Amino acid sequence: MAPARTEPDLSFLLDHTSHVLRTRMAAALAEIELTPRMHCVLVHALEEERTQIQLAEIGDMDKTTMVTTVDALEQAGLAERRPSSTDRRARIIAVTAEGARLAERSQEIVDQVHRDALGELPEEEREIFLRAMNRLVSGYLATPSESPQGARRARQGNR
Repeated sequence: MAPARTEPDLSFLLDHTSHVLRTRMAAALAEIELTPRMHCVLVHALEEERTQIQLAEIGDMDKTTMVTTVDALEQAGLAERRPSSTDRRARIIAVTAEGARLAERSQEIVDQVHRDALGELPEEEREIFLRAMNRLVSGYLATPSESPQGARRARQGNR
């Protein structure tokens, strides 16, 4: 006999909605031949001069994934590796004019995916939901716990 659940399965709710949102984002960005990672690199590289390592940290990418992403952006003519203007040992990711144009379009797509998701909530619940999520992200769920075993994706199913 399984133990009785005393709380909602928050792990499932957050994991499932995050997974579905990521798949919708990937599908929407694929229409302009970008991945969510490519979008992330373009947008954050446009904000200020950043190295590949800094962009990898922002996008939560490992070194190999970051290199592959930047290689794809370079091959598409959207970004290029250049020497940093402040540290001659460092190389930054510079966005081309075409990359900046596409980043503008991709941000519109990302905003629309988010708008569509939030549009499923009644207007009066959206602000409450966002406030609660921001409180969790900046509070109790701000920093992952160290674990001897990597965390796995939550089980799938209806809840």
